[in-house]
Amino acid sequence: MAHSAPPVPTESTPAYDLYEPEMPSGPVIISVPHAGRDYDSPLLAQARVSREILQRLEDRWADLIAYPLVDRGWPVLVARAPRAMIDLNRHEREVDPGMVTGIPRDWPLQSSAKLRGGLGLVPRRLPGAHELWQRPIAWTEVERRIAQIHRPYHATLARLMRTARETHGHAILIDLHSMPPLPPPAAGQKAPDLVLGDRFGRSASARLMTLAADVAAGHGLIAAQNHPYAGDHMIERHGRPAQGLYAIQLECDRRLYLDETLDRPGPGLADLSRVVAAMVEALAQELPRSGYAMAAE
Repeated sequence: MAHSAPPVPTESTPAYDLYEPEMPSGPVIISVPHAGRDYDSPLLAQARVSREILQRLEDRWADLIAYPLVDRGWPVLVARAPRAMIDLNRHEREVDPGMVTGIPRDWPLQSSAKLRGGLGLVPRRLPGAHELWQRPIAWTEVERRIAQIHRPYHATLARLMRTARETHGHAILIDLHSMPPLPPPAAGQKAPDLVLGDRFGRSASARLMTLAADVAAGHGLIAAQNHPYAGDHMIERHGRPAQGLYAIQLECDRRLYLDETLDRPGPGLADLSRVVAAMVEALAQELPRSGYAMAAE
């Protein structure tokens, strides 16, 4: 299906395209960290699988959901580097020592369930593709990716959050992702269309989460909260409710906006973009206050 060309970024780097209006419409920032499609020749040469396999790591075309928000005056940050190169939603210490050579002894590695499953800072495995790379990666190359992609993306996102807080008193990050279709939670129930995550209240609040879910329901969509996705490094790093910085991960069922093959933009893209825009505008109008009900740890 044809879709309109993306807007022109205000800044473009190897790490990201930034769409930053001179006068943002409100305190909400949208991040799309897993839609990067810039596969360079060295990366593809290192792979022992096809580009099509590496693309399975992407939140395929999720950036297209966010582009209409640019015209509405919202800051949008979109990754350019593919997740196969480096995962912006992982801590820079979530490195698999079995796939990287020359790691300094004093580098404090951080383990996680995702890393043990093959999806660390540099993804190693996918179901059906036991090893993505022909040989271990040199630590100097991992360092380069951290310095040129991971840190600049997070630094820019932190700046956008600070700017929004200085202007509006608070900032709200929507970290936009897509997910494979979920199974129904129980017999006779419908599967969620969206999953909202705030690390079980640590990066946002029950008030914001409930509002976002209510907006989805008003558009006929079911939004689960924190299950099966509670959010990861992105919202954990940038969500600091006590400091007026809120962060929510939004996972969208790929069937909502892709075609039947889940590979190309589909007929539902415009509708999903409108739902996300309505969510952004509702959250922007919901001013945080001291009476926020924080979810249990």
